[in-house]
Amino acid sequence: MKDLFSVQGKVAVVTGGGQGIGKMIARGFVENGVKTYISSRKKEVLEPAAKELSEYGTCIAIPADCSTDDGCKALAAAVAERESAVHILVNNAGANWGAPLAEFPDAAWDRTFNLNVKGIFNLTRALLPQLQNAAKPGDPARVINVGSIDGIRVPLLETFSYSSSKAAVHHLTRVLAHHLAPRNITVNAVAPGPFESKMMAATLSQFRDAIVNSCPLGRIGEPEDMAGIAIYLASRAGAYLTGTVIPVDGGMSSLP
Repeated sequence: MKDLFSVQGKVAVVTGGGQGIGKMIARGFVENGVKTYISSRKKEVLEPAAKELSEYGTCIAIPADCSTDDGCKALAAAVAERESAVHILVNNAGANWGAPLAEFPDAAWDRTFNLNVKGIFNLTRALLPQLQNAAKPGDPARVINVGSIDGIRVPLLETFSYSSSKAAVHHLTRVLAHHLAPRNITVNAVAPGPFESKMMAATLSQFRDAIVNSCPLGRIGEPEDMAGIAIYLASRAGAYLTGTVIPVDGGMSSLP
């Protein structure tokens, strides 16, 4: 059992991998011997991140817009040109939107659902050949979707479309897990609580103390917390899990 948590030699694709939670996961993979492709729309963020992470192993940047089916197909094609098999797909790219109920725009629903939900479906579908090529008996290919505790409990902020999209991510995870299990592909979701990220920056700047005080473990999430759960799900240790949604939130989603 000494290699139970090993991910050495695998190939991963991490969307939204240039910053925040995606970068935390990508660094965990790279440092543990995973050849990791990171993707996002912002080339100016993505390429410096890939250069930084390449100090620890192999990290390659492929810019793509996963909010459209064409963008997902383009990313999958670019990966397929380089790799015949992909062991791990992390669907992390996401968008948020906050506004008062009376002012909440219709465009917010399209933006969040196109990327947060449809992007997961479209990219997973586009990379199915590579995922199936990586799957082995006892070591399935892994899809890890990034949801949110805001998709589990009612959020304090007025992020109507974001929280709804993350609840959809959790259910889509279960549906895909059911359909892909016969192909030896597992699909699980992680539901992060508060972590240091661009998406959380404004919230933490205003409410950090209140958030820390409300967290049973009394702190904000660290990069190792997010890398650890991704490595677990991607390793032999997590090979018998599928269709799960795992809160990584210091116990916040367990509160009444």
